[in-house]
Amino acid sequence: MSESNTNRRTFTRAALAAGVLPVVPGLQDSGKEPRSSDARPIILGEGSNRWRCEHDWLLPPDGIAFGDTHGLAQDAAGRIYVAHTVGQGSARRHAVCVFGSDGRFIEAWGPEFAGGAHGLDHRIEADGERLYHCDTRRRQVVKTGLDGSVIWSAGCPMQSGVYENENQWCPTNVAFLPDGDLLVGDGYGRSFVHRYDSDGNWKSIFLRPGQEDGQVACPHGLWLDPRSADPRVAVADRSNRRIQFFDLDGRLVSGHREGVRRPCDMDFRDGVMLVPDLESVVTLHDEKNAPIVMLGDGHPTNLRGRPRDEFQPGRFVHPHDAIFLKDGSILVAEWVPIGRVTRLVKEDA
Repeated sequence: MSESNTNRRTFTRAALAAGVLPVVPGLQDSGKEPRSSDARPIILGEGSNRWRCEHDWLLPPDGIAFGDTHGLAQDAAGRIYVAHTVGQGSARRHAVCVFGSDGRFIEAWGPEFAGGAHGLDHRIEADGERLYHCDTRRRQVVKTGLDGSVIWSAGCPMQSGVYENENQWCPTNVAFLPDGDLLVGDGYGRSFVHRYDSDGNWKSIFLRPGQEDGQVACPHGLWLDPRSADPRVAVADRSNRRIQFFDLDGRLVSGHREGVRRPCDMDFRDGVMLVPDLESVVTLHDEKNAPIVMLGDGHPTNLRGRPRDEFQPGRFVHPHDAIFLKDGSILVAEWVPIGRVTRLVKEDA
């Protein structure tokens, strides 16, 4: 058993004794300590936006220790995929862990992504369901089946003419366009956003780097905003501390900073935009992009790299990705070296 898993289980037992952690289903089946049924729930938010916070709702099995938990996706059957860098002491180097919709561990694969598993997105295509990975170690975008079988991979788009060498490129996340093309954010490279076709062939530059309106710096996450009649692309312009919206030709539509610190990505459901923010909070925005509620605000405490027993229940450290699950709950993955995946469940008003 790795030191990080040992520390985590010690912390979990101590927290249970104190009655500060909620019940998490399925732990018995993966060899984890069952949690007390009378533990007091952690409630975030207020009024009609109250969410029950369940830290460590997903835990890897024995033999695998989470590293930085970077990316999340859910397939049509409800299976949940977690992309992580693989933690110290892991006996298995599998960087993608798969769980059922009830949180039970199913399988793990992807040792080739160890150290670089970052962005992870799911798309249903004509020939089946696919996963798109952004690997920051190998500096590639990789399209796979749901079992990890590689369909294609794409490296630095040298043909774009904006890179002197392949190490200047480091993709972080993708977004899918209505015509089947995809956008790739070079968030950790030179901050371009590129357009590719469905076979992984580079087509054009979509956005360019900078600090002016319509330019981006660390376009860390991006997604097609379904709330508008005219399709637009939302970009988590992280280093510029804003979210910008563009039409499908890359022209700026609007930009927003209210309730935004260092946005990492976004997801959408029923008119609400979900934003995991690296500066210790998860924020829900309405259709006009005004913040509805900021959940688990742990700012300005920085506990990255600290032991798990220093983490504060109900407070986030560094949210890196967040998605709405099919049941309407929220799943949050954090950029911490020992990993943490939290579920937020909406409380009845």
